[in-house]
Amino acid sequence: MTPNEALYEIRTRLTEEQAEKATTEFLFKLSLDAHGFHGGKMKTIPVVDEVDNGWLEVWYTPGVSSISRAIRDDRQVSLSHTARGRTVAVVSDSTRVLGDGDCTPPGGMGVMEGKALLMNLLGGIDAVPICLDVNKDMRKLVDTVNAIAPSFGAINLEDISQPECYIALKNLQETCSIPVWHDDAQGTGCVVLAGLLNSLKVVNKKLSDVSIVFFGAGAANSTAARLMIAAGADPGRMTLFDEKGVLGSQRTDFDGEGWEWHRELCRNTNSMGFSDVREAVKDADVFIAASKSGPDVVHPMWIKKMADDAIVFACANPIPEIFPSDAHNAGAAIVATGRGDYPNQVNNSLGFPGILKGVLLTGASAVTDRMAVAAARAIADYAVQGIIGTGRILPSMTDTGLFPHVAAKVASAAQSEGVARFFPSEAEVFAAASEDMENARKAWAAVTESGAYKKYPGTRVKELMEETVSQYQ
Repeated sequence: MTPNEALYEIRTRLTEEQAEKATTEFLFKLSLDAHGFHGGKMKTIPVVDEVDNGWLEVWYTPGVSSISRAIRDDRQVSLSHTARGRTVAVVSDSTRVLGDGDCTPPGGMGVMEGKALLMNLLGGIDAVPICLDVNKDMRKLVDTVNAIAPSFGAINLEDISQPECYIALKNLQETCSIPVWHDDAQGTGCVVLAGLLNSLKVVNKKLSDVSIVFFGAGAANSTAARLMIAAGADPGRMTLFDEKGVLGSQRTDFDGEGWEWHRELCRNTNSMGFSDVREAVKDADVFIAASKSGPDVVHPMWIKKMADDAIVFACANPIPEIFPSDAHNAGAAIVATGRGDYPNQVNNSLGFPGILKGVLLTGASAVTDRMAVAAARAIADYAVQGIIGTGRILPSMTDTGLFPHVAAKVASAAQSEGVARFFPSEAEVFAAASEDMENARKAWAAVTESGAYKKYPGTRVKELMEETVSQYQ
């Protein structure tokens, strides 16, 4: 039995309400068991084809001395003659892991390994998960990342609490020798924007005209708001809420380093002067939640008050703030979550493999907001090549053609923004990205088919499914 077959079985044998909870419980159990079975998700494998005595003298001493000297004389050689040019460091202090909060430094490794897995199979990128014990000392994190930068082509920050994540990102963007971006911010923000652009096409509304309520004002939603404004949304028709209330001129808790964008949002949003989310959602067109893991964080009554053809994104992981069935029953026309077992997955996994590939192939020195918007439009446009509707506003992670398409558009944007070091055409980037991504999947398939690693037994999937179903019957 496969996980997909197990999920179908759970939804067939249980009521809708039971299945909503049971699917999550099953996925938790299966994940814990499968990670233990495999000992994690990643392993380093050489890419060279020969390792006899003659070749060992080439790959190591004395031959490799020529590589050291070449890089000493021209640092760019490190990008073409070592793995550095295709390798990303996925860096976290594990202080805000999914919906689970501070999980201790090693607690983030599962997510960072997952990010590395997706980078490799979807982006043809090698990635190294790095969880740092810095006790929220962003100066120490910044110094550490700067120190390891010569080993990587880019840095992906992940699962760092706020405002520390903003402080680290700003400082690293100013000091690091390679591009640094925060995937929970620009990555999630660009996919949310992509999903919204296509949702608006489905319900025949314009981005410049709609009113948008953000529930949660962390890295994801605050950056999504910034990218939406860059794409043409009216900030005055946006209202943002966090656990302390509405963002507005009355807020004094955003003083200090790291909160610069939040202070701007306080100045420029909520022109209607809402103070309560229950007021703001009345006749709102769009509701975007990125707050805390649910369910029952967002109330169906809020959705009932929204405008016709309402759009609801409930992006918290591992459990959305409101189950899709509850949001639809309350009147939402389109509902999206961050999970792949529901329709309309709005997750940064649709963005970062292609974005980072475009960055690496152009040697870009930064990932700008315009590059993130270009990625959002590329994701949205790719979905439109198929059929979009209330149940499909975005491609899925299995749409492998998406990622070279995004890489090409990001590479073009990097050149337009003046941050590129290399200047391949869109066609050249698309071809190179497609080849790298295909080869990564071929290599993975070859290893798995060889029997070098154990296959997780389908009988165990069925056992865990039956165990879960029995809890709810």
